Amino acid sequence: MSEQNFDLVVLGGGSGGYAAALRATELGLSVALVEKDKVGGTCLHRGCIPTKALLHSAEVADVSRESEKYGVHTDFHGIDIAAVTSYREGVVASKYKGLQGLLKARKITTVEGEGRLTSPTTVQVGDVTLTGKNVVLATGSYSRSLPGLEIGGRVITSEQALALDHVPSRVAILGGGVIGVEFASVWKSFGAEVDIIEALPHLVPNEEESISKQFERAFRKRGIGFSLGVRFQGVTQSDDGVVVTLEDGKTFEADILLVAVGRGPSTAGLGYEEVGLTMDRGFVITNERLATSVPGVYAVGDIVPGLQLAHRSFQHGIFVAEEIAGLSPQVIDDVNIPKVTYSDPEVASVGLSEAKAVEKHGRDAVATYDYNLAGNGKSHIIGTSGSVKVVRVVDGPVVGVHMIGARVGELIGEAQLTVNWEAYPEDVAPLVHAHPTQNEALGEAMLALAGKPLHAM
Repeated sequence: MSEQNFDLVVLGGGSGGYAAALRATELGLSVALVEKDKVGGTCLHRGCIPTKALLHSAEVADVSRESEKYGVHTDFHGIDIAAVTSYREGVVASKYKGLQGLLKARKITTVEGEGRLTSPTTVQVGDVTLTGKNVVLATGSYSRSLPGLEIGGRVITSEQALALDHVPSRVAILGGGVIGVEFASVWKSFGAEVDIIEALPHLVPNEEESISKQFERAFRKRGIGFSLGVRFQGVTQSDDGVVVTLEDGKTFEADILLVAVGRGPSTAGLGYEEVGLTMDRGFVITNERLATSVPGVYAVGDIVPGLQLAHRSFQHGIFVAEEIAGLSPQVIDDVNIPKVTYSDPEVASVGLSEAKAVEKHGRDAVATYDYNLAGNGKSHIIGTSGSVKVVRVVDGPVVGVHMIGARVGELIGEAQLTVNWEAYPEDVAPLVHAHPTQNEALGEAMLALAGKPLHAM
């Protein structure tokens, strides 16, 4: 057995882990990064990047079908799933190569193999003991199922959905959150019939209610079916397909069932409890500065309760590296981390919903403005409907921005700066928004809330 010593040992090479490693080396710390599969983790290989590549192929398919209304004649011959796969894998391979090069350039010791926490300062990988003055746990998440719902055969998770070598003719999707609606969007664009089953009262249930309602109208218009407010009871599968039954007795027949009910923390069997970490249902409990109950051990990303987003993991990784280096970085609350759903239409939000703002500040202390994208020139040109809703405290800052429509994910940058810098609409209103851009919709909403609307009533 050999022993190696580092300032920092990071267990898990996904978004949170590699971000911690990169920032720590910038700050002069020696780092070992342990990864059992491929650096980049779920996000790069099985999540954000490959699914967004699929969604882009889906958008190209839709534009091809509808090109005549823009005066362009194309013939749509269908989806070549092998070519779509090749395009998707090419994007991932390029990003993976770039990340490997970056880790090598920063002189990070990457250790391949399954690591296990064996003490507050040691991670065991095979017969190698890695000792760190600090340890960062970044072991990520896996696709969850429901009790009694076995994954296998025609019942699949997002990982298997990515790897399908054909477009199913009919799909049932269990879960109307981000993963469920993104795959629904892709498969509908590829020509499948789609039904979503969501036990909560709305699709994208973590969003502002007015956004969820607009989203449902948009999906209905696209011909995507959905059942809301009734829980899943069971599924049977045969050689021909699956039959999904709800608690009210309603059934759905499909070729496959995609289970998209969220992601669970990957912490089982890694020694966390034995070393004394405080855990809750598999999650690692930390304080707001991401320190665990064991001094010198930190946790980041999907294993920490809260939003499971790659950019939250990046921020966590950078934060912990700076914390260990003594820089006292700023805490960003989950509510002020931007969220984007990349379906058609897209949804993007940051900060408090109107209901949460009223709960916090009182009804009379909250003002909102909902700008309809019908008034936005660029949105009209690209053929999208939707809205930008801004929530502010009266005579105070913007506390929430909620958007729906094609490409609104690209507007979230200004929105999150406005919310995190606690800007007033009056601060943003004088700033110039380029014309014609969708970004103007944010500017128009700020002008309206500042009491001087231009193209809005």
